[in-house]
Amino acid sequence: MGVIEILLWGVLATILYTYVGFPLLIVLRGMLRRRPIAAQPITPTVSLIVAAHNEADSIEDKLQNILELDYPSDQLQVLVASDGSSDRTNEIVSGYEPQGIELLNLPRMGKASALNAAVERADGEILVFSDANSMYAADAIAQLVAPFADSTVGGVAGDQRYRGSQGEGDSDEGERSYWNFDRLMKRWQSQAGHVISATGAIYAIRRSLFQTVPDGVTDDFVTSTRIILQGYRLVFGEQAAAYESAASSSGVEFGRKVRVMTRGLRGVLMVRGLLNPFRFGFYSVQLFSHKVLRRLMVLPLLALYVLSGLLAFESIGYAVWFGLQTCFYLTAVLGLLNRGNRFGRIKLVALPAYFCMVNAAALVALFNTLRGRRIDRWEPQRPVETATA
Repeated sequence: MGVIEILLWGVLATILYTYVGFPLLIVLRGMLRRRPIAAQPITPTVSLIVAAHNEADSIEDKLQNILELDYPSDQLQVLVASDGSSDRTNEIVSGYEPQGIELLNLPRMGKASALNAAVERADGEILVFSDANSMYAADAIAQLVAPFADSTVGGVAGDQRYRGSQGEGDSDEGERSYWNFDRLMKRWQSQAGHVISATGAIYAIRRSLFQTVPDGVTDDFVTSTRIILQGYRLVFGEQAAAYESAASSSGVEFGRKVRVMTRGLRGVLMVRGLLNPFRFGFYSVQLFSHKVLRRLMVLPLLALYVLSGLLAFESIGYAVWFGLQTCFYLTAVLGLLNRGNRFGRIKLVALPAYFCMVNAAALVALFNTLRGRRIDRWEPQRPVETATA
C-alpha cells in the first residue's frame, strides 16, 4: 500500500468517525450510563433576556408571545436589550412597558455587550436567553426551569424547532434534518452527562454562574459551556420548545453559518480547557468531535476527493469511489442552482446542497479564524415570524 493510499484511508477513517462513529458512541454511552435529572415543577424568579438589533419586523410578535407564557408574572422579569436599533424596535418595545416589559436602549455595541448590560439589570435566580425571532411554547419557561430543582444542574439547553418558512427556501430541508438529528444527540448526551452546548434561541443558566461574555465569540456557546467549567451539569430540556423559521435562502444561511462558525471556533479557543479529558472526561471527547473535528471536516473531505482522484487511474474501485463523490457534489451544485424551486427542495438534492453549503461556510470560518478576523456585529436577515407555536 502506497503513501497516497495510507493517507486516503486515514482521511476516510476520520470522516467515518466524525459522521458515524461519534454519534454511535454517543447513543451507546447514553444507553449504558444513565445520570437521571431530579427535575421538579418549581417557579424560581426568572429574568428573560432578549437581545435585539433592528428587529421591528418580529419584535412585536415576540413580545406578544412572552405575554402569553404560562409562568407566574410576579416571578418573571422581561428585559429587551436593544443594541443600537435604528428602526422602530425601541418604539414598539416601549409600548409594552406598562405590561412589565423593560427596554434597555443601548448604543450599538454588539450582542455580547448588550447581553452583559442586560444581566447587570437582571434580578432573577435563573437567566433565560432568547433570540428576538424565537417563539416559545406556552410552557417553555416552566419546562426550562424544572431541571434546576437538581442542585447539580447549572444550565439547561432548550429545544429549538424549525417550522416552514414563508418561502420554503432551499436550505429549509437541510436545516430541519440537521436539527432533528441534533435533537436526538442532545437527548443521549444529556442522559449520560452533559449536552455539548446550548442554542441562543432558548437556554437558561443560574444567575450565580454567569460570567461576562467577551466580544467575537458565540455567546450561547461560551456562556453555556462555562457552566461545565464551573463543575455543573448542562442538560437538555427537550420539552422546553422554541420555534423559528428555517432560513429562506441559502445566501442568508451561508452568511449566518460563516458568522456562527467563525465565532464558534474562537469560542472553542476561549474555553479550550474543556478539551482536557483528564479533567472533563468524555465531555472533552464530545467537544472535540463535534465542535472541532466536525467544523473542520471540510479539510478531510477535500483531501478524500483529491486523493481518490489521484488513485482513480490505478484501480476500478478508486475510480468508482471518485465518481460517486463527483456525482454527490454535482447534485449539491444542482440543488444550489435550483434553490427556491420545487426541484431544489427534493431531499435527495436539498441535503447534499445543504451539506456542501455548511462545509463551504466552515472553510471560510477557518480562514477568518486563522487570520484573526472577528465578527462582533451583524445585521439580522430573518423571515417575519408569527407567534403561533
